[in-house]
Amino acid sequence: MDPARDVAVVAFAQTDHRRRTDELSEVEMLMPVLHQVLDATGLKTGDIGFTCSGSSDYLAGRAFSFTMALDGVGAWPPIAESHVEMDGAWALYEAWVKILTGEADTALVYAYGKSSPGEVRDVLTRQLDPYYLAPLWPDSVALAALQAQALIDAGDTDEAALAGIAARSRSDATANSHAQVRGSRPQGDYLVHPLRTGDCPPVGDGAAAVVLAAGDVARGLCARPAWIRGMDHRIEAHALGVRDLTDSPSTRLAAERAGAFERPVDTAELHAPFTSQEVVLRKALRLGADVRVNPSGGALAANPVMAAGLVRIGEAAARIHRGESDRALAHATSGPCLQQNLVAVLEGEGPHA
Repeated sequence: MDPARDVAVVAFAQTDHRRRTDELSEVEMLMPVLHQVLDATGLKTGDIGFTCSGSSDYLAGRAFSFTMALDGVGAWPPIAESHVEMDGAWALYEAWVKILTGEADTALVYAYGKSSPGEVRDVLTRQLDPYYLAPLWPDSVALAALQAQALIDAGDTDEAALAGIAARSRSDATANSHAQVRGSRPQGDYLVHPLRTGDCPPVGDGAAAVVLAAGDVARGLCARPAWIRGMDHRIEAHALGVRDLTDSPSTRLAAERAGAFERPVDTAELHAPFTSQEVVLRKALRLGADVRVNPSGGALAANPVMAAGLVRIGEAAARIHRGESDRALAHATSGPCLQQNLVAVLEGEGPHA
């Protein structure tokens, strides 16, 4: 592996995230995104050195569902391909490592999820410890509420502050045509105390894709590549009872290993599906008031399961492409209460005008 090899995000595309896409299969939902991200670079499928995807069979309700999505990519002639049963951010990590090893110069990474066919709160219980926790069936919102209450009890936040996070996120999403929930709206009733409807992410369907490229290849494909200066992912203990839910040591360690603390960032796209989780992440990542957090609206505006983390990386990269950011942090999470966390640091070449 050559850690000095420069790798960049050169293109990003995503769907318009929607509450339901009953009229579309996963392949039909994914194909326009794949065409869009390749068209942005001028690459053809045969030009891609490595393809990696992220999705979940639990959402689809059938085994090896990701193989059907390959119909949208085109797997003939044979391609170098891999899949992770995780958010697409972890697929991007695998593709990044593949390019660092010199086995590819370009990579296509995509992720998708359709939460509408089932009850996503119940589906996510399958992530829990199968012996002690899963048999109790605590759903994702109930567990997030435990975390929120722990933060309130510790004096780290209150319900008014959480409502402010929700309002800011959805107000910022007004400028994001892909967001599912845009504009100010009431916090609503309690879903699980102390979390109200507005503190929780929308349930919806969506997909995203990015193209990675190395060195001069990236410079030839993109006017201002978003260079990946570092990336790392870590995991907390599986048992929630042995964790301090008001902190996220794994996020802090991943950020340290990714080089996030070496110089300030101006933008942070945080995968915080619940308002209370932004509080935890801001503290772990040492983000000050001068950092623009989730200018896209974040996961509170659109949270396609298995794609939302990849969207955070894509949104951060897109701001660099547009010259709206010089150094951005992107974060992805998986599992209950920020159990697994990935941090990437992206930079543009030279400050924007």
